[in-house]
Order: sequence, then C-alpha cells, then structure tokens
Amino acid sequence: MDLQGKIIVITGGQGLLGSAMVQRVRAARGTAISADIQCSSDLKNGLSHIDITDEESVRAVVTAVVKQFGKLDGWVNNAYPRSPTFRLPFEEQPQKDFEKDLLSHLGGYALCARVALEQMRAQHSGSFVNMGSIYGCVAPDYRLYEGVDAIASPVVYGTIKGGVINMTRSLASFYGSFGVRVNAVSPGGIEDPGKQPKEFIERYARRAPLGRMGKPDDIAPAVVFLLSDAAGYITGHNLLVDGGWTAI
Repeated sequence: MDLQGKIIVITGGQGLLGSAMVQRVRAARGTAISADIQCSSDLKNGLSHIDITDEESVRAVVTAVVKQFGKLDGWVNNAYPRSPTFRLPFEEQPQKDFEKDLLSHLGGYALCARVALEQMRAQHSGSFVNMGSIYGCVAPDYRLYEGVDAIASPVVYGTIKGGVINMTRSLASFYGSFGVRVNAVSPGGIEDPGKQPKEFIERYARRAPLGRMGKPDDIAPAVVFLLSDAAGYITGHNLLVDGGWTAI
C-alpha cells in the first residue's frame, strides 16, 4: 500500500479519525493535506483551511493543491459538520436543524465530490473515499444507549450515511470510464473514552464479535488501501470495518 508520490487531501484531518488517516498516509510515503475548518492554510506543512459547506472554500483548496503539487491523487471525505441539536431525539430535533444537518454533511460531501472529481476526471486518474458508517447500513440498537442518551446515534446520522454510501455507488458508476475510483469506508463504533461512558464501551464490546470497539488505527489502514494502487480494480465498494458488527 505504497502512496509514494501521491497527493491526498483529508477533510476533517484534525479530528479523531482524520488525524490517524493523515499519519497513515504519510507513513505510506504519501503527501497528506489535513484540510479542516480549524486549520490555517499552510500547504508546505500539510495543512489547509476548508469549509466543506462553502463552494468557494472547497474550490480554493483544490486549486491551491493542484497549483502547489500539479495534481490531486486522492480525496477523503471525512469532515463531520453538525448542528447544535444533532444528538437530540428525532421527535425533539427541529425540522430546520434536521435539514441543516443533511445539507451540511451529505451536501458538503457532494460538494467536495463535485469539485475534486472534476479535477480527477481531467487527469483521468484518482481515488476518492467517502466515510460512511455501519449506521448507513443497519439501524442502531438503541438499547445500547439506555442511560447514556447524550451519545445516542441520531436518526439524521443514519439518514446521512445511507445517502453517502449510495452516492458513492452512483459516483463510481459515473466516473469509472474516466479512470477514477470512488469507494466508501464504513466504520463501526470508535472508542473515545473521553466522551463515552465506560458502561457504553462495555455494552458495545459485548455485542461486537471481536469483543471491542474500533480504534482510529483500525480505520486508517482501510482508507490507505483504497487510496493506493493495490485497490486499483475496486470501485463502488463500501468497505465495512466494524469488528463483525453487521455480520450478526
């Protein structure tokens, strides 16, 4: 899974999963650009500011990367925009916020795809990876969240990720003739002890066939694989990295 010479942009690159992806891309000898709303733009040091909901911002990143490096080999849609009411129960979240979450997350992924894939189409090469989720494939078991409602997976999240996964298939079909691959990686639950109560982590682990929650370093190698030439005949695929969660 050698990425030597490849230029990869990872949105949400400062986050829990994104930072692991950036490290793994660099370990595979690729050039990783951590594109994040929290960053200032400094491409020489692998950083770029981006707001995935703003077309001007997204186009500025692609333009700057191509100007600096002459190409764009890979893009990972990993940013995670959400409204303040994102985790409210379905019947409590205002409709306007539900729609805002759809537009910022799913719509932001579509915007990034529109701009980055335009560049890859012109090059007749590139690998584009969307971050899905097990909850884009199956429904949450809300019994896991009893007593820890604050971290429950909201209905809007599954709605978004289901859309992301099927958008991936459609984009793969559309751009395949241009030599561009589009895939998704769908993680299971990722352990984050600073935000998740111990009882939830233990419940989740008992339900997972591999007996634990995932870690960022479980997900990042799957992303690197899909970005690499080792996955050269894979497109339109949703790679589940979930410890067997969706197998039972």
